[in-house]
Amino acid sequence: MDFITTTPSPARRTVGLALAATAAVLGLTACQGAAGGPDATSTGTGTGTGTGTDDTKPRRLLWMGDSIGEAEAPALAAAITAGGAEFASMAAAGGGGVIGEIAAPTWEELPKKLASFKPDVVAYQITTYDWGTAAEQRAGYERLSRTVNEAGADLLIVSAPPFKIDDFYEEHEAAIRTAPASAREVADEHPDTVRFLDAAALWGTDASAAKAQRSKDGIHSCQQGSAAFATWFGKELDKRYSFEPAAPDQWANGPWTGDQVYGRLGCA
Repeated sequence: MDFITTTPSPARRTVGLALAATAAVLGLTACQGAAGGPDATSTGTGTGTGTGTDDTKPRRLLWMGDSIGEAEAPALAAAITAGGAEFASMAAAGGGGVIGEIAAPTWEELPKKLASFKPDVVAYQITTYDWGTAAEQRAGYERLSRTVNEAGADLLIVSAPPFKIDDFYEEHEAAIRTAPASAREVADEHPDTVRFLDAAALWGTDASAAKAQRSKDGIHSCQQGSAAFATWFGKELDKRYSFEPAAPDQWANGPWTGDQVYGRLGCA
């Protein structure tokens, strides 16, 4: 009998690494439990394992953020829709924030998106552009919570992953460091409708560490990191709502791994 040996294609290697990343997150979660140009938008309707009861959230999840969030969106879309919910993203490269003049496109687009998509949960990942004083940050997050809550949705504010502070970000480093605390303070003031999710449990705090799963640029994530984030985020939804995340093997090997955003980042 002849045996044929083949070399996995880059696509197959990417899928395998994405599945490995999600498996690692599942193991981490289990251990923790035992121990204690404006925007790119994508939508999808899930047909997965969600129960679909009246109490189930999210039925429609709106994702917000900057280019880091944009790189995570394809994996999130695959995971959320596999879990039985609809997903839309308004994460925007070069923007997406809610603080200062750079946030103007977000404030123009958000009311329209809330009215058309009608999400019951909005998840905002703190952007690399959330610059300003702590008071200005709190005012921005307060406005976001008010806008989202008045539209009938809960707000989840997710901390950003650690990323390389290059020359562009250096002068804003202090504001980047204070943003999570500012967001947490706003969430604490609205415990019924706003939650703060600290993603350091997944990424750690060192952008140069392997745990941070940054791409070659030290800022964004490739498919593996995005899949790990989507798995972690699904677990967080499960803790807070009646959302039952789909198993990674139901979505991690999907066509999302070939999204053009990963090509732009030089991901394999």
